[in-house]
Amino acid sequence: MSKRIAIIGAGASGITAIKCCLEEDLEPVCYERSNHIGGLWYYTPDAVEGQGCVMKSTIINTNKEIMSYSDFPAPADCPVFMHNTKVLQYLLSYGKHFGVEKYVHLNHEVLNVKQADDFDKTGKWLLRVTDNNTQKTTDEVFDGVLVGTGHHADKLIPKFEG
Repeated sequence: MSKRIAIIGAGASGITAIKCCLEEDLEPVCYERSNHIGGLWYYTPDAVEGQGCVMKSTIINTNKEIMSYSDFPAPADCPVFMHNTKVLQYLLSYGKHFGVEKYVHLNHEVLNVKQADDFDKTGKWLLRVTDNNTQKTTDEVFDGVLVGTGHHADKLIPKFEG
């Protein structure tokens, strides 16, 4: 029986984790809190609490050859320094090419991750997940967990006296 792996986040790290799991005959289950794949590269003009987003004018500061995945080069017709819309297209193309979309549960928020009571024997993990469409919460058991939520989700607002 294949091991079940939870992947939290369907951005640049999450989609590659799905592909890698499939290559290793693991069963990936990806939970994405938003309604889209692409993580912070999915630009929206409206800020969403707890969700990172590039600015409308963002262009990568690393050339496409360095930024691309080794097994999926960026298209030759893309500019060397891609605008965020091109990066998102690239990520979506990657997902489609490797068939990762069917493993992504959109609008699903992971509320809690903890070791199972018998973790020392089984190595199992417990996740509490809410389907934000139905508001139904379930508890799921996994053999492993990969957290690919990024570090741009929580805002940091400085406080100045006066």
